[in-house]
Parts: sequence; structure tokens; C-alpha cells
Amino acid sequence: MHDDKKIMDKIISLAKQRGFIFQSSEIYGGLKSAYDYGPLGVELKRNLMNEWWRSMVHEREDVTGLDASIIMHPKVWEASGHLAGFSDPLVDCLISKERFRADKAPIPKVGDEIDIICADKGQAKEYQNTIEKRFNILLKRDGKLLRGLKIIDKNKVGFFEENKQTPSETFDFPGYLSPTFNSPFLSDEKQFNLMFRSQIGSVDALGDIANFVFDNKDLDKESMKKAIEKIVKDSAVYLRPETAQAMFVQFLNCQQTMSMKIPFGIAQMGKSFRNEITTEHYIFRSCEFEQMEMEFFVEPGTQKEWLKYWRDKRLNWWQSFSNYPENFTYRKHEKDELAHYADACYDIEYKYPWGYDELEGVASRTDYDLKKHAEHSGAKLSYFDQQKEDPDTGKIGWRYTPYVIEPAAGATRGLLVYLIDAYHEENVKDAKGNDTTRVVMKIHPKLAPFKVAILPLIKKDGLPEIGRALVKKFLKNGINARYDEQHAIGKRYRRHDEVGTPYCLTIDGESKVDNCITIRDRDTMKQERISIDDAVEIVKEKLSKSISNNS
Repeated sequence: MHDDKKIMDKIISLAKQRGFIFQSSEIYGGLKSAYDYGPLGVELKRNLMNEWWRSMVHEREDVTGLDASIIMHPKVWEASGHLAGFSDPLVDCLISKERFRADKAPIPKVGDEIDIICADKGQAKEYQNTIEKRFNILLKRDGKLLRGLKIIDKNKVGFFEENKQTPSETFDFPGYLSPTFNSPFLSDEKQFNLMFRSQIGSVDALGDIANFVFDNKDLDKESMKKAIEKIVKDSAVYLRPETAQAMFVQFLNCQQTMSMKIPFGIAQMGKSFRNEITTEHYIFRSCEFEQMEMEFFVEPGTQKEWLKYWRDKRLNWWQSFSNYPENFTYRKHEKDELAHYADACYDIEYKYPWGYDELEGVASRTDYDLKKHAEHSGAKLSYFDQQKEDPDTGKIGWRYTPYVIEPAAGATRGLLVYLIDAYHEENVKDAKGNDTTRVVMKIHPKLAPFKVAILPLIKKDGLPEIGRALVKKFLKNGINARYDEQHAIGKRYRRHDEVGTPYCLTIDGESKVDNCITIRDRDTMKQERISIDDAVEIVKEKLSKSISNNS
């Protein structure tokens, strides 16, 4: 099931239908690369983030937490290098207008036939006309595919008319294709700054810019640009592109107030923003996302062992909530992949429907960040160990700049992973004995939005009152329960299968007589009769067993 490329379409449809994820601003046509998490999506995301916090902070003595401001002093981003270098080479497809990172684009082989892949037949006709007008070639429409292109050499693509062996037209292309549409008709690479810029203060910089332009109409374009940039810079602030830098800036405050000793970590969850628009792979990459990051400060020379420790620790954590732990792995970065500040890095990867891709990075960032912030701020961002011998002087007492191991995960990407992992289609018999397909989201009970659903068989004869009272008991015991009386009982079972509710409790006419209800297991569909008085404890015990089995 998970190798089926159509699975993303099914998950996207289910996610909207059942209230997990909506397109942002949908009634206004939507906003590309932006999503809203609905009633069930927000519960799933909060559960995931709470489990991360419990594992990384509450279950450890060597990690403390932080919740830093999204807007920080601009000098933070100057010191970190983001203002100067936080840009990616991005490319636009000239046909679909898709924008993507050049370093992530698929590379075809010489001799490959290139089919441009459209969303549907209507789009295929539209793109066929666009290509004909712009490049004076008529590609053959085959359903939602446009055919007739072939790679001639690594930087040239040819148009071959039907049954012809030589191209009637050739075009230069950069050696790669657009990832979604497979198009070779691409713009030149351009550098885009990926930070969102805003202004702080009540005075609008637009007035100053307008006055300057009015008074300096004779300036050339480059001089005008530099002058306007200086005006904007005076009041410019940025939405953070990562949560990491705040943990470096607050290193001393966290260490000293909590009396932390090396090795120790600072953890933070929160929103980050990157000014990129991409529509491929749903919520895999979006312009606004939530991160779960931790900076673990270690003694220089010990970073290799700590990197291995956190690589394995984080991989095991992701696997512990999965139906298919084998779909998670890690990949070591090659030297040419490493960020300039890192001496080693691993990506924890998941087998998405499109192949293995990043879920979390675990990087050895050396002492780069603390030294850069110390250099730019003048603060002494170092650690003094009274018990250690200084390797340079041989004397007891060593002041050094700690090295850093950074496990950095995306909460929104994690949510996508567990939606994919949970999605199952099963062949089952309906009430009449006919074959039917059941869609069930086998979400780990710890992450499931609702742990239990209370279903009165009918909406009368006192059954709703029993159900409401039972819901209150579950909620008082910290178990998220959902009362549901709409539609036939079979439809309600299917509804809760699709939202991942582990257990359904059905109240029927006999419940008033024997004080018992029927509990149904989501994964096995097995049912058993239990006492209403014991229902909360029984569900607690079942949740506890399912949790321990996956730990």
C-alpha cells in the first residue's frame, strides 16, 4: 500500500474530509505552501510535540527548555550568517510556474524520453498550447501526458515528431527537470533570500523611501537599490528561519540559571518561516512550519560519540510510534553536502511514497555558532570546568567553547509521516456479508486525536444520557473522548476508523439492564462486553498495553 504513488491523493482527500488539514485561506482561493491544521490535525500535532517534549526534556535531567521570541535582533542573523548567505538556488518552470530548489531536482539520463506530467487532461491541453506558443513545437497529448521530448546530451533536449529519428528542434536545458511536472523548460537559477522581512516601529519606512526616490530621480538602478536597502535596514526585523539561534544566544542564561553542567541541552519547539513557495509533496515543505529542536552542548573532542548517541536515540524515537519501523533509516552526509559549520551530519529519513527523504537532521555543528555570537556581541559564550585539566596549560581548570550536537526535526513533517504510516485499506465483510474496503488510520494510541468514542445505538431511551455521563468520566481522567450519535452504528465505526480512534464503546438497549457496553478495537475490529463502571480503567489498561508494546 505504501509503495502506491496514488496514496498521497488519498491521504490529502481524507485529511481534508476528516478535519486533519485544510488549505490556508481556502475560501479566497488558498495560499500556496500554507496550511491550516483542523480539529483533528491540531490534536495529532500537539500530541506529537508533547511526546517529543516529554522524551527530550521531562524524561532527562540534562536538558532544559526555552520558548524564545520569533522576532529577534537583526544582529543575530548577521552573526549566524543568515542575512548574507541564507539563500537557495531556485528555478521556475516556464510552463507550470512551479518553483523548486535546483539541488533537489531530478536528473535524467541521455537518451531518456521526457513526458511532461500534468494534473489532468485539461491541464495537458493548456500546457500543450503554452509550449506551442512559446517554443513553436506541438507535443503529443496522451491523456495527462505530453510526449515528444528526448534528452540528447546532458544540457540539450530535442523535440521529435512522431516516427522521426532526428529532432526537428533542440533546446538548451540545465541538466535537470522540474520535480512535479517533469518539465525541461526552466528559468535560469536565481538566488532567493529565504527570510521573511518586516519592519519594527510605528513609523512606516515607505514614506522615507518615497521621499528619497522623489529627491534622487537621477540615480542609476544599482545606486537607488543600495540606498533604499539602507533605509529599510534601519527598521528591518526578520521572522526566524529556525529556532536554533535563540538557544545559542541564551546559552549562558540557561546554563547559569539552571546550574547546568556540560554535557547539557536546551530544547525548543515553535514556528519558523522560510520564504519559499512549493506545492510538491503536500505539507512536506511549507513556508510556515513548526520545529522541534535541541542544542546539546558537549566537551570538544566528544562530539563524535554524542552525534552517534543522538542519531540512534532520535531514530528509535520515530520508530517507536510507527507501524513500519523498517521505513525509517539514517544517511550520513557526504563531505560536499555538509553545511560550512558542521564536521558531520546524519539525516534521519523516511520512506515516503516518492522515496526516502529527510525527516530530521542530527548535526555536529562544532563551536561555530557560539564563537560567532561571541564575536559579534562581545559576550563570553564559554564554559569553565573547574575539575578538568586545560590541555594547553596543563593546569586544573579549563575554559572552552562547547561543541554542539543538534537534533532538529519538523513537527509538521512528522505529522505527515505518521499519516502516511497510519493509512491502511483492508478488505472486510459488511453487515450483509458482502466484500467491502475499510479505510483505517492506525495511528499510535499516544498520538491519536481521540482515544475513545462513545456511541449510543439510538438517540433515545436514556442511552444518550448514559453516553454523556461516560464521556465526562473519561475527560476527568485525562482521556480525550468523543461523543458521537450521528448516523448508523456501522457508519460511525467507519468514521472513527478513518480518524484513528483506537476504541469505540457502544451503548445499546441491554446496557440499561446489565450495566454493560460493547468495546470495539480499531485494528482488529474485535468486540467484547465490559462493565460501564470499569470502562475507564479497561480503556486505560488497553492504552497502556498498546503504548508499552510500541516502546
